[in-house]
Amino acid sequence: MSGVEPFDAVQVITTKRDGGELSTAQIRWVVDAFVRGVVADYQMSALAMAILLRGMNRREIRDLTVAMIDSGERMSFAGLGKVTTDKHSTGGVGDKITLPLAPLVASYGLAVPQLSGRGLGHTGGTLDKMESIPGWRASLSTQEMMSQLHSVGAVICAAGSGLAPADKRLYALRDVSGTVEAIPLIASSIMSKKIAEGSESLILDVKFGSGAFMKDYARARELAVTMVELGTDAGVTTRALLTDMSVPLGRTVGNAIEVAEAVEVLSGAGPADVVELTVALAAEMLEMSGITGVNPAENLANGKAMDCWRAMVSAQGGDPDAALPQANESHTITADAEGYLSDLDALAVGVAAWRLGAGRARQEDPVDHAAGILLHVKPGERVSPGMPVMTLLTSDADRIPRAIDALSEAWQISDTASANTPLIRERIAAASGTDR
Repeated sequence: MSGVEPFDAVQVITTKRDGGELSTAQIRWVVDAFVRGVVADYQMSALAMAILLRGMNRREIRDLTVAMIDSGERMSFAGLGKVTTDKHSTGGVGDKITLPLAPLVASYGLAVPQLSGRGLGHTGGTLDKMESIPGWRASLSTQEMMSQLHSVGAVICAAGSGLAPADKRLYALRDVSGTVEAIPLIASSIMSKKIAEGSESLILDVKFGSGAFMKDYARARELAVTMVELGTDAGVTTRALLTDMSVPLGRTVGNAIEVAEAVEVLSGAGPADVVELTVALAAEMLEMSGITGVNPAENLANGKAMDCWRAMVSAQGGDPDAALPQANESHTITADAEGYLSDLDALAVGVAAWRLGAGRARQEDPVDHAAGILLHVKPGERVSPGMPVMTLLTSDADRIPRAIDALSEAWQISDTASANTPLIRERIAAASGTDR
């Protein structure tokens, strides 16, 4: 009877469709059978829709995550001789935080393996940004990664195909079946890869607002709590910061220009919001790793984080002193009235940067590393007629009109400065609640 399957896909689908609870055995089987081709793509899509509509409890989500981890390899840093810590962001506009964060945390003697991805749509990918640096390469062997973590402490590279392969297949189906928003599927997707990566602790930057994957704060919080629970259940010390992505992070949106801004932060300067979030995330990673009583901003000011950045870039073949790509076409949008910039919609800015060539519509599309948007003014700052608000950068002038269209209602000027809202809304430190 070795060829007989213990369950069938229709049974699993209808159980969840009718609001039932899937057993551990059912979940483990359906993921394994999906990878083996016994469960067809259209059946897994139907199950994904049932999960979107009916949800999953904590045990079901944990079982789904474990099943996806077990579909592939697990990394181990046991022989590294360093404490490992990791960070994941749900993505946003101008979110270049990984670039200064990894070397900053590594400058305290920790190992920071940042297995990152490429951008799709209006959110930029960390690897796309790093590939703006001449000579830098994203693909490393496991041996190269381990060697770099030992000698430098930080690595930003592409994740191997062996980590949670079931998630990769399911992710592709969610994208075309209208189930991307299902929190159990988002949480298990992110956490299966992060747990399989093997770090001892993990900080999650879960974003909400117009430029975020999760627009609604309550849903972003639900996702954060779910992921913290999954990490905790797996024995990974996990925390989350809920951060506002209504306005782009920093003053650059693109690839090369975001690298330049990250280097500013590593030089002890840079936009206040980028510095604030970098330092806050670093503090969490250090504390979870047993390093307390330090202010990470000190290693930005004294050059230690910059030294680690230069070593990290050089170790992956990049030239930290090389000139970054420059756009040969630009267009500056100016203010038409006196007052204060009262709004700057992150989604619109992200879409405009994408239309300029900074992002891709399909995974296989190339990106223009020089394309992007420089933000001369942020909400709350004063403007006068003719003053530059933003500059659009691209290698193809034909892209500029559509980018301008995306920005037609992205910003406005008012007589009074808008109240500042906190960048970091909430810190989730345990599954049972929050503090601070």
